Amino acid sequence: MHTFGGKTLFLDRSDINTDEIIPAKYLTEISKEALQPYLLEDLNLEGFDPAKDIAGCRVIVTRANFGCGSSREHAPWALEVNGIHMVIAESFARIFRQNMFNCGMLAIDLPEETIDRFFTEFAGSDTEIYADLETGELIVEKQGQQTRIAFSVSEFDRALVAAGGWVEYADARYGTGS
Repeated sequence: MHTFGGKTLFLDRSDINTDEIIPAKYLTEISKEALQPYLLEDLNLEGFDPAKDIAGCRVIVTRANFGCGSSREHAPWALEVNGIHMVIAESFARIFRQNMFNCGMLAIDLPEETIDRFFTEFAGSDTEIYADLETGELIVEKQGQQTRIAFSVSEFDRALVAAGGWVEYADARYGTGS
């Protein structure tokens, strides 16, 4: 299972689509690793520079409808290969959200008021967010202070994440053992 948490990237925009997460021109790449340098390359967000802002980040906090647009696993793969295993948003495109869980990653949706709080209280400073799957809490660390915020994930999605993704989940439960 991945470690869920660390340095946080705040992307203050709704409707970030899969073409902005990983541009379609890179979909012919044959490995996840080949996608790494192109994550969020086409994201148009004032003050955001993917060459400087992504390095070392492990979590993204954003607004509504993250991962909309074309359905493709390449978008979660591009996040994963960059070490980002958790995205927190007001809402996700349904297929993108499930692709995250299928890859053993966390897609956590929180109410608009809570997302607003993340941007007003924590964005713009060194903030780290960690997920405790056992307690269903996010631990937000900023300047030595901790804030805990409850979240929920379905039991099935929690099982996918715990297994490391759909393939590992299926192998553990339905594999032939050969």
